[in-house]
Amino acid sequence: MRGIKRREFIKKAGALGAGLLSWPAPPATARPATTPNRPNILVFLTDDHGQWAQHAYGNSEVLTPNMDRLAATGTRMTQAFTPCPVCSPARASFFTGRMPSQHGIHDWIEEKKSAVEHPWLEGQTLISELLKGAGYHTGLVGKWHCGHTREPHPGFDRWFSYWVSQYPHYGVQQFSDQGRLVLDQGQQSPLLTKRAIEFLREHRQNHGDEGKPFFLFAGYVDTHSPHDAAPSDLVAKFNAATFHDIPGEEFPPCHGEPLIPVDSNPQIERMKHMEYYGAVSSIDREVGKILAELEASGQIKNTLIVYTGDHGLNTGHHGMWEKGNATLPQNFFEESIRVSCTLSWPAGGIRQGAVCNDFVNHCDLWATLLDVAGASPDVQAATKINSPGRSYLAQLRGQNVHNWRRTIVSEYGNARMARTERYKLVRRYGYKGVRFLDELYDLKEDPRETVNCFQAPSQKNVIDELTQELDQFFSKYTVPHHSGLDLARQWECTPASPWIVAASLRKKNRMPAACIPLLVKK
Repeated sequence: MRGIKRREFIKKAGALGAGLLSWPAPPATARPATTPNRPNILVFLTDDHGQWAQHAYGNSEVLTPNMDRLAATGTRMTQAFTPCPVCSPARASFFTGRMPSQHGIHDWIEEKKSAVEHPWLEGQTLISELLKGAGYHTGLVGKWHCGHTREPHPGFDRWFSYWVSQYPHYGVQQFSDQGRLVLDQGQQSPLLTKRAIEFLREHRQNHGDEGKPFFLFAGYVDTHSPHDAAPSDLVAKFNAATFHDIPGEEFPPCHGEPLIPVDSNPQIERMKHMEYYGAVSSIDREVGKILAELEASGQIKNTLIVYTGDHGLNTGHHGMWEKGNATLPQNFFEESIRVSCTLSWPAGGIRQGAVCNDFVNHCDLWATLLDVAGASPDVQAATKINSPGRSYLAQLRGQNVHNWRRTIVSEYGNARMARTERYKLVRRYGYKGVRFLDELYDLKEDPRETVNCFQAPSQKNVIDELTQELDQFFSKYTVPHHSGLDLARQWECTPASPWIVAASLRKKNRMPAACIPLLVKK
C-alpha cells in the first residue's frame, strides 16, 4: 500500500456529474446448509475508509446516506478492528479467517515481478471456496491485493480485478476480466459498479430459478491515496465544511517519526480533506447503485449486506496522515486499527438500528458469514484452517453472549498489540538487530495515546497480563514459517515495510532523530 509518499496536488480533469444516490427504504470442506432459505451475501470491503469517516459512526459532515440506511436497517459493530493496519494482511485475514502470522502476508504486496513468483495464499482455503462448496454463485469485483491480482482465485466463479495495481482513480483503467486484460476509461468506481451489477443480473437470469444464492465481494478504493481525484461534484459538496471532526493535534514523540506529517499549508490540508470526504461519498454513491439494483430486482429482502473497511486511516489525526505504515516504527493508533462494520438483513432476524459493542475483527466476520450461509468448515477443514474467528450472528440477532472476548489482538510485522476497553499494549520484537521500545497506553486517561506508560511501576500487572494473553494467543494462532517474529526468513512484501526501513537506516547510520530515543539498546 503506497500511501506513504507525498504527491503533488492536482486539479481533477473530470468526473461524474450525478448527485448522491440514496437507496430506497472445496465442496468437501463445507457443511451442507440446514436452512432452506440461505441469504445472498453482499460484502463491501473498501480501502482506507476510517471508522470515524461515516455519518452513522458520528461524523457530522461527511455525506453517506446509503451507509446510513444500512445502519438504520441493520446492526453497527462499534468495536470492530482490523487484524493488521495495512491492506494486504487485513484482506487476507477476511478471505482466510486467519491472522497474518498464519496466512503469512505481513505488509502490502508490491505487485512487481518478484511478487509473482511467491505463492502467497496458494493452498490456503478461501471463504469463496467454502461458499461455493455450499452452493453459492460467487464473484469478486474490485480490489483483491493478496497476491497474483490478475489471476482468478479458487472459489470465485466471476473475477474482475486489477491487471497490476489499483491506480488511477480517474483515467485509463487496466482491469483483469477472468484473467484477461481489459482497458477502460473514466472514474474507476462506476466502472466497477457496472461489473457488479452485471454479475447480479447474470445471477438472476441464470441462477434465480434454481434458488441458488450469490456471494459478491465488492472492493472500492476511492479513499486510498492519492487524495486528488474524487468526483468533482462530490468534492464541491464540502466547500463549506469545517472538518471539525478531525482533531488538530501535534504528533506525539513517543510514537517516533511521522512519514507524512500534517502539511504546514492549511489550504493543502483543506483540499486533501475535501478530496477524502468526496471519496467517501463517491463510494457511498456506488453502494447506493448496487442496493438500488437489488431493490429493483426483488433480491434485497433475502440479501445480507455488509459494509466494512480493510483498516482505518488518519487524515490529520495525531498530526499525521495514513495508517499503520505511516510512522517509524509502525503504529496501532485507534484511527489506524478501527474499522466500520455494519450488517443489514432484517428478514434474517438481524436487529435494525442497533449497535453491538463486542470486540470483533475480520476473522470474526469470516466466521459469521459462513455461519449465516451454512458453510462453516467441517471438523477436519476447521482444524487445518485454525481460525481465531468466532461467529457473532447471535449478537446480531439480539442474544447476549456472556463469554465473548474482552481483548482484541492485532499485529503488523514484528509488532503485536493487545487492546482491552482501557489499555493498549504494543510489544515490539527485533528485526536484524533493530528493536524499538514496547508501549502501553491508558485509553481512559489518555485517549489520544500521547504518553507511553510502559515503564510505570503501577502498570506492571496490566503489562504482565496482556503479555501473557498475547503469548497464549500466538502460541495457538501461528504457522511457524509465517510468524511475524521470523520476518528475516520470509518473502518480502515490499521494501517499504517499517522494519526493513528501520534496519536499513540503522545500518546506514541515518535513523531519524525522533526514533533514536525509542531504540532498545543492545
